[in-house]
Amino acid sequence: MQEYGVESLTEIIDIEVLQEVQDKFAQATGLAAVIADKDGNPLTRPSCFTRFCELIRSTPGGLVKCQQSDAKLGLMASQSQKPVMAYCHAGLMDLAAPIIVNGKHLGSVLCGQVLPEKSPAKNRELAAYLFNCLGDLPDGDKLVGELPVMSTVRFEAAAGLLQIMAQYIVQIGINSLNEKLVNQKNMELMQEEASRIRLENDLKTMELKALQSQVNPHFLFNTLNTIVRLAMIEGAEETEKVSYALAHLLRYTLRRIEQEVTLQDEVKHVEEYLMIQQYRYGDRLKSEIDISEKAARLKLPILTLQPLVENAIVHGLEPKIEGGNIRIAAAEEGSIVRITVEDNGLGMTEQRLQEICHSLAAQTGRGHTTGIGFTNVIKRLSHYFGEKFSYEIHSELAKGTRILLKCPLPEEVENDV
Repeated sequence: MQEYGVESLTEIIDIEVLQEVQDKFAQATGLAAVIADKDGNPLTRPSCFTRFCELIRSTPGGLVKCQQSDAKLGLMASQSQKPVMAYCHAGLMDLAAPIIVNGKHLGSVLCGQVLPEKSPAKNRELAAYLFNCLGDLPDGDKLVGELPVMSTVRFEAAAGLLQIMAQYIVQIGINSLNEKLVNQKNMELMQEEASRIRLENDLKTMELKALQSQVNPHFLFNTLNTIVRLAMIEGAEETEKVSYALAHLLRYTLRRIEQEVTLQDEVKHVEEYLMIQQYRYGDRLKSEIDISEKAARLKLPILTLQPLVENAIVHGLEPKIEGGNIRIAAAEEGSIVRITVEDNGLGMTEQRLQEICHSLAAQTGRGHTTGIGFTNVIKRLSHYFGEKFSYEIHSELAKGTRILLKCPLPEEVENDV
């Protein structure tokens, strides 16, 4: 059976529906009936209550005792998980059938207020109890005489009918819950579809921007090759290295944005990016890369690492006079690959971290080199890996920032020894 986090009967069925079912039962059997929660508090209006019980319940003390009797009888029924019969505090015979959902007692259907057999002694006891509760009533004996008398056989038959009624109430409630769960699932699917459409639109926009930046890539590469040849002729080895790295970097960034690559490909791209930045920053920039063999085979969207490294340089290390270090690491941990990009730069305040989280929700933020910022990296990874992907950002002012990406490792890679 589907697990339902239900705490009260009113969560699974409308009170008016309960009232209608209860009224029909009372009319069919001639028995007084009420539906109460597990503490004996009535959820419905009483049906066919005797004048005797109505008067008892009209007093504060009598009402408390009636509810205590109902709660006690309901508990007995829940423990036995079937209808039970017992005398109430006033001495009348009552019957209770439990309402149980997933093993949780939510309430009971109670009926009765009858005498199992006609007995002058019993009548005198009831009259005395009524006197104690309400004082001398001119028609007290008449009220007791109006109490219905029911045979054991008929009362047991009523118990079977009461159990069917309780099961019917539970089934109505479960049907209602299933309908709510289906509606909730449909809503979640609609939200997922809307999110997918937004992401596809973002990707199409990025493709257009990438196309705009590719006015004439052949001209760009031909020019770079010319620079490389000139550097070789002039013996400018450093210029040659930087030109080669830039050509590879541009060729990599101009690939289709939806293309998947291995983490090893991403690392090579980052190494070339860092080499170019090394010439710019000199000794102010130091880097360390540590990628395990299995982690290197992880497939992920292209341009995942470089925007994170770029953020670390531009926002963390560049404003810092003495510069700093960037460390990139990736290793498997069970079925997860943990990818870390961290720096010992300026760090961020708590307020700035909240702004970054807000930018994720608002889908804003751009990168400097590729136009792909941190926000876009997280969105694409979430879309690529689904719910199995997660990330963390830790930062402390004047100490640095650490970004952790947790990506699921494919089974064929995970099981490969």
